[in-house]
Amino acid sequence: MKSNLGRADKIIRAILGVAIIGAGVYLNSWWGLVGVVLITEVLISWCPAYAVFGVSTSTKK
Repeated sequence: MKSNLGRADKIIRAILGVAIIGAGVYLNSWWGLVGVVLITEVLISWCPAYAVFGVSTSTKK
């Protein structure tokens, strides 16, 4: 797996992930799992949707 997430993309995903997890816990909803997916993508620096469409925001070649 080649990294396809840039720094700004990671920051945005991390903030959204934490917010969605918090909302899921607060609302007692399964939607919090979407936040877990975003955090996982940040940790591994790879997005499967970006890979399918050939998009990369990473500056590393």
